[in-house]
Amino acid sequence: MVRSRNGSKLLRRLMIGGVALVVPVLAGCEAGNNSPVLEFHPAANGAYGTADAVTISDAFILGAQDSQGLPKGSSAGMFLSVYNGGDSADKLVSVDATGAAKSVELTGGSIPVPATSSADLEGPQPKVVLRNLSAKLAGGQTVTVLLTFQNSGSVELTVPVENRTSFYSTYSPPAPVPTATKTAKPGASSSASGTPTPSTSTSASATPTPSTTP
Repeated sequence: MVRSRNGSKLLRRLMIGGVALVVPVLAGCEAGNNSPVLEFHPAANGAYGTADAVTISDAFILGAQDSQGLPKGSSAGMFLSVYNGGDSADKLVSVDATGAAKSVELTGGSIPVPATSSADLEGPQPKVVLRNLSAKLAGGQTVTVLLTFQNSGSVELTVPVENRTSFYSTYSPPAPVPTATKTAKPGASSSASGTPTPSTSTSASATPTPSTTP
C-alpha cells in the first residue's frame, strides 16, 4: 500500500512537470511572428459593407490635424480597402456624398478591382476625394457615402471622420485643386505690345506750286 501511494505521487509530479514544460512552448509559438501579443495592430474603426462579390472595409475620411476640423468649401480624402472575391473583374465607377460635398472625385478616373484581388485605395495619397465640402467636417462626425461598382451595384456606408493624428498622421490630405490662369486670345493685341502706325503729315509732304510772274 505504501509503495502504491508513492507511485501515485510520483506519477502526479511527472504530469505536473510535463504541463509546466509544455506551457512555455505554446506561449513561444503564440509570441512568434504576427503574434497579437508582440505586434501592435491599430483598431479598425472604419466602415464595412458588401456589394455582391465586393467587400469594402476600414473606410474612413481623413479630417484635420486638430479639433477645428476641415472648413466648408475645402476637400477631404477618403481611404478604404476594396476586395473583389468574384471570378470576374469589377470597377468602382462613382462615389456620391450628397449632403457632405458638392462632388466626389476619383483621381485618375474609375478604379479597377481585379478578380480575387484588391484595389489600392489605402493611401498614403487619397484616390477618392470629397470636393467643396458643404459644411465644416471634424473628427467624430460621420458621412453617408454611396459607392457604385460597374458589375456589383451600389453599397451605402456610414463613414467616420478621423483626425489626422496618431495612427492617421501617416495619411496625406488631398492635393489642392489647380487654379485656372487667364491666357491671351490668339490674334489679340494690346496697346503695350502693338506696333505704332506712323502718321503722315500733309503739310510736310506737299510740294509747293511755283508762282508765275506776268
